[in-house]
Formats: sequence, C-alpha cells, structure tokens
Amino acid sequence: MTNALRLGIAGLGTVGTGVLDMLSTHAALLAERGGKPVSVTAVSARSKGKPRGNHDLSKLEWHDDPVALANSANIDVFIELIGGDEGPARKAVEAAIAAGKHVITANKALLAKHGTALARAAEAKGVALNYEAAVAGGIPAIKVVREGLAGNAPRKVFGIMNGTCNYILTKMGNEGRSFAEVLKEAQALGYAEADPTFDVGGFDTAHKLAVLTALTFGTEVNLDAITIEGIENVTLEDIRNAAQLGYKIKLLGVAVRHDSGIEQRVHPTLVPKGSPVSDTDGVFNAVVVEGDFAGDLLLEGRGAGAHPTASAVLSDIVDIARGNMRPAFGVPAASLKKYQRAPEQAHRGGFYVALQLHDKPGAVAAIASILAEEGISLESIVQRGKTDHSTERDTAQFILITHDTLEPSIRKAMGKIATGGFVADAPRVIRIARI
Repeated sequence: MTNALRLGIAGLGTVGTGVLDMLSTHAALLAERGGKPVSVTAVSARSKGKPRGNHDLSKLEWHDDPVALANSANIDVFIELIGGDEGPARKAVEAAIAAGKHVITANKALLAKHGTALARAAEAKGVALNYEAAVAGGIPAIKVVREGLAGNAPRKVFGIMNGTCNYILTKMGNEGRSFAEVLKEAQALGYAEADPTFDVGGFDTAHKLAVLTALTFGTEVNLDAITIEGIENVTLEDIRNAAQLGYKIKLLGVAVRHDSGIEQRVHPTLVPKGSPVSDTDGVFNAVVVEGDFAGDLLLEGRGAGAHPTASAVLSDIVDIARGNMRPAFGVPAASLKKYQRAPEQAHRGGFYVALQLHDKPGAVAAIASILAEEGISLESIVQRGKTDHSTERDTAQFILITHDTLEPSIRKAMGKIATGGFVADAPRVIRIARI
C-alpha cells in the first residue's frame, strides 16, 4: 500500500467522536477499501481536556485554532465538523483549500451560503470538496444524485430532511399530543435544541435543500430563493383532520425544475398515506429523486446522529484515498448555471384549509363566493362542529380540500376570508402533495 492518508479533524463533538470510533473500529477495512492506511494525525477543538470516549488524543498534534490545523504540514485532508456559516468554520475551510488540502465537511449552513465560492476555490487548487454528511446524515443522497443518476436529468427532488420536525409530527399523530408538549420531550431527549427555531422553523431543511438543489440541477447555490415555512403553526386538529382524510403531515423540502426556472420551498405538507415518505416516521429522513430515465428513487435512513453522520464522512475519506475526484456539485464549478428562480405562479397544487367559521347565516355562501372569484374549486368540504369548548364562541370548524390551484389564488382568497368577518381565527392553509 502507498503512504497513509493523514487526517486533521476540526470539531470533536458528537460527530467528530463518531468519526474517531469508526476509524479505530474499521482501520483495516478502510485501508483495504481506500487503497492506503488512513490515520488521524492532528485535531482541533474548543476544550483539550474534555473526554472523547476511549480515544487517547495525547499523541496527536493539537491546535486550539482550526485555521492553524488547516495549515498544518502534517495533514492531507481537513475534516470540518465545527458548524456555522461564518466564523472559524468558514475561515478554516478556506484556509485548508488555499493550502492545497482536501476538505470534507458536514456543514450544510456553510455550503448553503458559500458553496458556490468554495467549489470554485477547491477546483482552482485541484482539491476535493466532499460533503456527503451535510445532507440527510447517513443516507448517501449526495452520491446517488451526483454519481448514480449522472445519466439522468431529474425534474424534482424532495424529502423529509429534518429529524426533529419529523419526530414531533410523528409523536403528535401517534399519541395525540400537542406541539408544545412533544417539543419539550424532544428537547429533553436531545433531538431539539434549547432554542429549536433553526429546526422547527424550517431553516435546517432549507440549508440542506439549497445544497441538494444545486447538485441536482447543476446551478449555483441559492438559499435566498427558498420559500420557508416551519411547523410551529401545525395543530393537533390539523393532524387529526389529515388522518381522517387519508393523509399525514410532513415537513418537506421540495425543489422542482420548470421551463421558467427552479422552484424551492420548505413547508408542512399533507402527503397521502401509502405514498413515498408518508411512512418515514420518527427521527428518520427520506429523499426522493425523480429521474427522467431511472424513475423515482426513495432513499430512507437515519438523518443525524454520531455514527450515521460519521459513516457519511468515512465514505468521503475513502473517495479521497482512492483518488476519486469529482466536482462538488456534479459539474465543473465554471459550468454551474446561474440560478433562475421560477415565478410564484409556477406552483400549482391542492390545499387543505381549516376555517373556524362564525355560526351565522350566509357565512358558508360568502366563503364559496370568494373561492369562486379566485377560480378555486373544492374537492371536498367537511364540517367538524364546534371544537373550541373552552370559550363561548359560537363557531364551527370547516375543512376544505381544494382541487389543484395556483398558490397566489389561494393566498388572495384566504386574505379576503380572514378580513371579511366570517372567521374567528386566521385560516390555516397547508399544501397537499400529489405524490
């Protein structure tokens, strides 16, 4: 075998320690598959004395500053597991590329904001920028799209990309518990942060979607083009209503290529029971790619955690050891197309609408008239009766399922309904996926 591939790891938290676990457990296997021994020679972290399982780091080169690690003459590959789109992570990755080091990162936020520039810099220096661990944890979504579907021109990629949201929605549906109650449990179990906004607000999914979109369609990364809606306003009633109508509610990241450009969106979605991703529950993730020749591919697995994410990092290490150099986003960085955002009118689909109507003559007829004015037809309408027993409000819940319609039309209609004096609360609107 040739000389060992020397690794420098920046960030020794959950994933970093997981990488050390796998390297020590499968050293011989990795050497066989990579064609050379693989070893960690240097590390960087905020705390030198913090225990890292059974790993003895005393013989490794230690750097308090990850930028110093990136410039070390004793590493060939810089593995960034710090996180964040700016600060030490960005500076260290840029330094590693400038120093001619291959880079492996699990940092979706960094790639979503600076991926295009980093890809160009890596290509100019002739080094790899690998990021299998940045999207969907242990699911090999990046390799499937970049390599397995290289002969396809996908039209759509979508999926469940955040385990925290999926856990919350699953628990609410299966156990009949409120969003607030399940979120508190998720925080206690370590599935959600003390400030859960990044996850439940849809931002984590958006970062992953931005990266996957660029790879799937060969465009520059554009996080700002994503319409983002989280799950904070999904109620237990919505989940129960969806179940009775034959749906589950999932937070999806969706990217679609239209003739007019690319549409990217993150939002809660009603998905039909039995369809792709509908049975992906708990902390699991799923990614669906619609290939024009391969057809639909469903990839499902653990989207986070020490060892699933570390497994993705190891796959990138083996690629570099073997000399498998591929453009970060599937095509040479100079060939990445300028991002063209599809107009809002491009999205057409069905919608679930929950209305808490005042019980007075003409309310239903007025709602129907507003929908007709905007060209919206209904597939079904269900009256649930009075649901707010905690107050004296004389209201009844109506659930509307629309036929496919343009999103601006439904939003305009809901604006009229919300201000027309017909409803006690703002209408709740959730898209329906016809998958």
